[in-house]
Amino acid sequence: MREYPRGKRPMAEHVKHSLAMAAHRLGTRDPLPLVGRMVDQAFSLPEDDASYARNRLAPGAVPYEPSFSEAEPDTLRFTIQPLPPDAPPIARRDEATREMRRLISPIFGNEALRWFDSRSEEWRGMGGLGWMSYGAWFGSAFDEDGLYAAKIYYELLPSQIGALAPGLARLTRTAMDVMPTLMPIFTSIGCKRDAGSQRVSFMHRGPLTVSSLGPLMNQLGIGHQLPSLMRVVGVALGGRFELPDGGVLIGLREGADGPELKLEILLAAMPDLPSRFLDLLKLGLAERPRQLAALDRWLGAFGMQDASEQGSFSVLSVRVTPRAQARISLYVRPIEFELRDTIDQGRILQ
Repeated sequence: MREYPRGKRPMAEHVKHSLAMAAHRLGTRDPLPLVGRMVDQAFSLPEDDASYARNRLAPGAVPYEPSFSEAEPDTLRFTIQPLPPDAPPIARRDEATREMRRLISPIFGNEALRWFDSRSEEWRGMGGLGWMSYGAWFGSAFDEDGLYAAKIYYELLPSQIGALAPGLARLTRTAMDVMPTLMPIFTSIGCKRDAGSQRVSFMHRGPLTVSSLGPLMNQLGIGHQLPSLMRVVGVALGGRFELPDGGVLIGLREGADGPELKLEILLAAMPDLPSRFLDLLKLGLAERPRQLAALDRWLGAFGMQDASEQGSFSVLSVRVTPRAQARISLYVRPIEFELRDTIDQGRILQ
């Protein structure tokens, strides 16, 4: 059994307390019976160990990232970096893959497991021994009935685009043709009770003006949603539409209604995030009172209803599809998991 300095506890106790309290306040099932062992492994070091801060998921903080989704407002969603900070990337990839397979089969069924195995084959094999940076991340979501979704994030090389499903590979190549500034960096594979999906995420090299997404969105058949995307971004960022170099990820996936584009704004990279960012974000939801109430409830579940520091929020993402106007997700870093302000705030940028 690991021994801890007098008066110190493993960080796992804090993460588990955060999850248990959030589950109680949101009315979801406690996630710990299913993922508690993984949490214990990932956060086994003492609570003040600075090595936690050196990660690619939440640089400068413990690699534990809860998130609110307007599309799934009543779920408890969070992502972690598997295994302790000094684990090699390939071990982290293998551990996240094992957890996915362990959960999918008994909860979502063998057909879902076969689907996941076919989609993940390229990324869970023998490759990646030398080029990986962080390996993989593991995400999950819980509702009142238990596990709602499980997701894995694999690092992605441009040479692996051909291993994607044909439709997603076409979307990926189209995006790179229309916007040569996009570089694929990871793919996420998610399973829910009744569906599975895979997304490719790109780093945008250089600053991005939001309106410059128009040609790509037109090519994907979602150009008519650009005004709603710009409206959400403009309100939340206090009228700013130019995003800095190193501050933008673009995600694409094939949905039931057609292509989905996800704009991720890495808030730590913003040099002048409005001090009233949260109030402005809520203002953008004023016409959707149910979602606004859900966001308030979710922030309260993590003790962040009065958060005002820029570092409290890590990512604002905005999604659009051919039929759905802009919907937000907000990724947070509760202040008790902040470790250092001096670590590179580059999230997964490589």
